[in-house]
Order: sequence, then C-alpha cells, then structure tokens
Amino acid sequence: MMLASLRLKKNEERRIKQGHLWVFSNEVDNHVTPLKDFEAGQQVIIEAANGKPLGMGYVNPNTLICARLLSRSAKVELNAKFLKRRIQAAQSLRELNFDEPYYRLVFGESDGLPGLVIDRFGDVFVVQITTAGMEAVKDDIVQVLENLYHPQAVVLRNDTKSRELEGLPLYEEVAVGSLPEEIVIVENGAKFVIPVEGGQKTGWFYDHRMARKRLQDLVKGKRVLDVFSYLGGWGIEAAVAGAESVTCVDASESALDGVERNAALNGVSDKLTLIQGNAFDVLNALRLEADKFDVVIVDPPAFVKRKKDLKQGAEGYRRINEIAMRLLEIDGVLVSASCSHHMSRDHLLTQVQSAARHIDRQVQLFDQGHQGPDHPVHPAIPETEYLKSFFFKVSQSW
Repeated sequence: MMLASLRLKKNEERRIKQGHLWVFSNEVDNHVTPLKDFEAGQQVIIEAANGKPLGMGYVNPNTLICARLLSRSAKVELNAKFLKRRIQAAQSLRELNFDEPYYRLVFGESDGLPGLVIDRFGDVFVVQITTAGMEAVKDDIVQVLENLYHPQAVVLRNDTKSRELEGLPLYEEVAVGSLPEEIVIVENGAKFVIPVEGGQKTGWFYDHRMARKRLQDLVKGKRVLDVFSYLGGWGIEAAVAGAESVTCVDASESALDGVERNAALNGVSDKLTLIQGNAFDVLNALRLEADKFDVVIVDPPAFVKRKKDLKQGAEGYRRINEIAMRLLEIDGVLVSASCSHHMSRDHLLTQVQSAARHIDRQVQLFDQGHQGPDHPVHPAIPETEYLKSFFFKVSQSW
C-alpha cells in the first residue's frame, strides 16, 4: 500500500540520521504535512525537509512524540512479516545470553520495535503495547508469537498508564490459550512463582538479573535486608546462595505473600522474615530497635518518573540510602539501585556519598550493575539505558 508522507522541518532530521527513532511534534512541517490530517497509529514515510525519505514509521498526531521510526527503508510496512523478522532477531540475542526461556524477549526501541515489550516465562508470553502504532497491529503480534513459539498462553497486559497518553484504553486479557495454575521461572538458581495477572508490570523484573547474581557472591553466612522486595528477587536469591537470614520489606501484602510462597518453593522459609509497611517507616523502626545487617539492598520504584521530579526524587534516594547505612554493620555492604532514567549514575553516586558524609561513613564503590542483556541499550537512544546498581563497602569515616 502507498503510505502517506510526514515531512520534517529543515535540519530536524539530524537526530534521526544519528540513529534516534523519535520525531517530536515541533519537528514536523505542519504546512506541508499537517499532523491533524493523520490518524493515531497510521503508518507513514518520514521525510527530511527536502523530501528525501528517512524511513518508515508510525504517527500519533496527539502526542509529544508524534512519530517513531521502524525502518530506514521506505519500502517496508509494519505487518506480520516485519514483526516476525524483528522478533526472530531479538530471539537470537537472547539465545546468545541465556540457556533457559526466561527473559525479556522484546525491549521496544532497542529491538527495533518501539512501543512493544514482550516478556517470556517459558511457554507463557506477556505482551505490553504502549503506542497506537503497535496497537494497530496487535493481532499480528499475537499471531507471530503463536506461529513462532506455539505458546501455552499469550497475555496482553495493556494496563499501563502510559497508554492513556496515546489515547488507548487500558485492559488485560488472555489473547491465546489459557494460563496455567502456576507460572514458575528460574533465575540464578532460584525459582519464582510469577503473578502474570495482577502483578506489577508484566509480573517480574528481569532487568536486575545480573546484579542479583553478583549479590550472591557476597552473602554467604550474612544477615541480609531486602528493601522494596516485591516478590523477593534479591532476598530469595540471597537465601538460596547461603545467606544466614533475610528480611524482606514491602508495602504490598500481596507482594509479601509472593515472597513467602517463593521462599517455600526454594526451601528457605526458615531464613525469611517479612515486614509489611512503608520502607522509610520500617527502616526507622528497625533502627530504633538497634537491628543490624551485613548486607542491605535498596531497590526502590522510580523516585524520579519525570525530569521535573528530579530534585524531590534525588532527596528520596539520599534519605533511603542514609537510613540503610545506619542499619549496616561496620564494613557491611550496601547495594543501592535505581530504575529512574532521569536519575543518572553520577547523580545517584552523589546522593549516596552525601548520605554517607551526613552520618560520618566512608563508602567505597567496588562494583556496578547494569540492566541485563535482555534489556539491550540502543547507543543512539539514551532513554533505553535506565537501570543502575552500586555495590558499596560502608566503613567508619577515615
């Protein structure tokens, strides 16, 4: 089919030529190709100001990011054939890094499929679509997964709030097959039951997998505190690796029910203590009780979701890390993490250092973690790099 053109203003193609995939609404030449003439999700040929094609993508005239490039070729279309090639390419990267079928199969822009995330839990695939362009080919996505993997179930977890920015409804449904009574994954030698329906995001966070593996090297015989534990990814893996005891803290009762279930699944229930409540309140209470730990992990939800939240969010990171350090034995290990893209590595490091100086502690950064290889970074798109974790030894001030 013939695709309509979306023309950019003069010199606005430079970022696209450098490898980025986004077009912002103020970059479009509205005199030549008015945005109001397009439908949300419509496929287009994106053109430079001189009319030269930059590639094929899709458009949403109602959003700040009004178009996303899918291919540098103007001769392709977003259809089942296109999706199959991209998903197979994504699969090859995962097979290079993982022996078992538990990983993020597609990571949006980094896999050339902006607006699409697919997590694989064995024979169950959980799909999140966040743009009108991908919503328009939802049936093709499901069909390609059926043809390639013959899955037991494909679940659409299209309930993320970002869909509202695209004018899309929020819903959750099993598109193919039926969910088994339990979905169990294996990560770093530990087993986890995953709540695909009703859990956070797709039900599990694969992104910290490599950092959790590093943690296992440090915990044998140690007392571990896992703050913002969710289903116990850090804590259960520490217990399986030989930690003496693990305390998991989370505000969600259902999350801690999941920790308890996963502890039993791994035979480490006797090592686990669960505390429900606000992390700041719980840690302050533990401090008043004079509790101490050898290892503390602080992996909060995004404190900085938007750039304008940076000042307040940064203070949140400083405070939580300060309280965590107060609970550490001298020469203990602090693992400090952030999933906020707007909170840079340098800024997080500064906040931890500030917290340490405030309580007269010395921190030594001895290792760093990044998002796992199933969350590849697109070099031209800094937004695809968001995860960081720091491993510190915390001592008396020198």
